[in-house]
Amino acid sequence: MFKRVTSLLLIMTLVLTLGVGCSTSGKKQENKKQGAKNKGQVRVGMVTDVGGVNDQSFNQSAWEGLQRAEKELGIKASYQESKQDADYIPNLETLLDGDNDLIWGIGYKVGDALREAAESNPDQKYAIVDYSYGDKTPENVVGVVFKAEQSSFLVGYIAGKMSQTGKVGFVGGIKSNIIDGFDYGYHAGVAYANKLTNKGVQVLRQYAESFDNPAKGKAIANSMYQQGADIVFHAAGGVGDGVIESAKEQGKYAIGVDRDQNYLAPDNVITSAMKRVDVGIYDLVKALKEGKFEGGKTIVYGLEHNAVDIAPTSNKHVPKEILDEVEKLKKDIVDGKINVPNDEKTYKDYLNTLK
Repeated sequence: MFKRVTSLLLIMTLVLTLGVGCSTSGKKQENKKQGAKNKGQVRVGMVTDVGGVNDQSFNQSAWEGLQRAEKELGIKASYQESKQDADYIPNLETLLDGDNDLIWGIGYKVGDALREAAESNPDQKYAIVDYSYGDKTPENVVGVVFKAEQSSFLVGYIAGKMSQTGKVGFVGGIKSNIIDGFDYGYHAGVAYANKLTNKGVQVLRQYAESFDNPAKGKAIANSMYQQGADIVFHAAGGVGDGVIESAKEQGKYAIGVDRDQNYLAPDNVITSAMKRVDVGIYDLVKALKEGKFEGGKTIVYGLEHNAVDIAPTSNKHVPKEILDEVEKLKKDIVDGKINVPNDEKTYKDYLNTLK
């Protein structure tokens, strides 16, 4: 009797073991099938920086580029929103687990996390906006950067020509090589206008040390307007929402960034230094779908690619004669007659050319 019971227990144990094994194997097989199904449609995901996908700035422009690719190229687009720097790595891992063919990091703050992810997953394709790894770019990564100094030069020229008080402002987000391009490009544009008008317009400058604090942006802009500035340009992501809100309340002018931000304050945003992140996103996704993705490099977009410019709504507030002058400046920049600075050293060199 004991032997019979023992035998039955052994048989039951064997059946249960086989059942569990079959269940696990079935789950793995289901996951493999799901992965194969996903590969039938190109999947592209992006990780925002802390400004969030609705920052009215470059994160939103990036998402618009992916949405366009989804509509026109038939890809599957998704995003992971970062609330703090610590979210970058887990968000990149989430997109990796989601079987995406290409994973984007939006903004230079994602740079270190994306490099780590790329080196850990050499078979996964990655891309990043506003960051270049130079000659150390991993073979599975493409950097996409923009000559933001060029569009900033143009809006700086507009500010210098239009200022009635002799003071304009610049509000930066967090100090970096990327924001330096906006900063010194804007200063250079004002300086070029000063050369032509002899108005001696001064630029007030302050950094918010944030990209997602509109209250800080509003406080800085309020201070600048109180000091006599009548036009303030921001390159600060979500912080810029506060700058524009201040312009509305103070009845002053503001200059937007990355996207045409006139819609945020139609009577106050006179122009924007556009950086077409959406163009860079779309172009690389198109190359990916066509099998032309080439990693290990950085792609640079400028005026010659129609990827930076002033906003199309600029004609609402900027006089035609100034806009005509801007068109000539664009040509001079593309032709190399004007070398727009993008940092402190090149700015000092540039000032010497104006003497």
